Amino acid sequence: MSVSYRVLAINPGSTSTKVGLFEGTREIFVKNVSHDAQALAAYTTISEQLPLRRDTILTALRENNVEISDIDAFVGRGGGLVSVAGGVYEINGALLEDARCGANGVRHPAQLGSQLAAEFADLAGLAGKNARSFVVNPPDTDEFCDSARMTGIKGVYRTSHLHALNLKETAIRHAASMGKAYEDCNFIVCHIGGGISISAHRQGKMIDGNDIVGGEGPMAPTRAGSLPVAGLLSYLETHSVDEARRCCMKTGGFVDLLGTADAKRVSEAAQAGDSASARVWDAMIYQICKEIGQMACVLKGHVDGILLGGGMVFNKELVAEIIDACGWIAPVCAYPGEFELEAMAAGACRVLSGTEKALVYTGVPVFLGFAEFED
Repeated sequence: MSVSYRVLAINPGSTSTKVGLFEGTREIFVKNVSHDAQALAAYTTISEQLPLRRDTILTALRENNVEISDIDAFVGRGGGLVSVAGGVYEINGALLEDARCGANGVRHPAQLGSQLAAEFADLAGLAGKNARSFVVNPPDTDEFCDSARMTGIKGVYRTSHLHALNLKETAIRHAASMGKAYEDCNFIVCHIGGGISISAHRQGKMIDGNDIVGGEGPMAPTRAGSLPVAGLLSYLETHSVDEARRCCMKTGGFVDLLGTADAKRVSEAAQAGDSASARVWDAMIYQICKEIGQMACVLKGHVDGILLGGGMVFNKELVAEIIDACGWIAPVCAYPGEFELEAMAAGACRVLSGTEKALVYTGVPVFLGFAEFED
């Protein structure tokens, strides 16, 4: 007789905390609670927000008549960690320390995910429940092949910053729909939202993709995407490095060109005949398709499917254009939205059921450079 484990998934965002309770694959409840921006701004560090976020989750549990002692595992987003191989990591002291300080150098509320999961596991312990705590495919999941890491400048390497959690969950689900294991398939998986990730998955490893933090890949609603280096250097003659960095991560793309991050608004304006919106919208889709083609070459043409996820995939015209441009490579399948909470819960259940072994976080990045080029 199979056991259905109860798992609470915790996903802290910039101004909200999204939580979901799952029993196996069945959703019991999901709640997204907004926080007052001024209240959050009063905290000096992200980790100081933990009591506020914790109490928010406790309230959600009470409202849904859930006892903390009824939960078998707690899973949080793995923000702040150094680069790791994909998988499920049991939360330990090294992982918590890196999450608290933001060892990857990216300051984001996702750092609270593991801290909250560990705190709830401790609370469950006080209530007599031997609960476990995990992170699943954290944001700095890095499984790049060596060739994907190299650049033409000594000491400058490509690293993996992608929507790893949703990308890998989409691939796992699609493989299952084919009656196959993720480890037996090759996919090009895309997350098309406020940021855009295009990734190559070969036999269960995400071996290449665009660095969305480093400014690679297609233009997106809030990101500039890949830029000509000479043009960027000219830009820096009249703009600060901080301005350029913000364009890479927050204020580029639609925001810089059209003054909005609303993809629906841009799409509708383009269809209504606004030439600037049409030019930007068409260029973004062109760049997405171009990146998909690059990933097809990475996989040497052996592609079992092109999978599209993220909020913009609700736009049927966008999906149709990608099918028209890339459908000759492999079948294109749309998974609008994201599976982040489901992915976290599913990862924990795989470990609890014994079908996957939990990994140990060491705090040592998976990539430290190539010895041949280090001084």
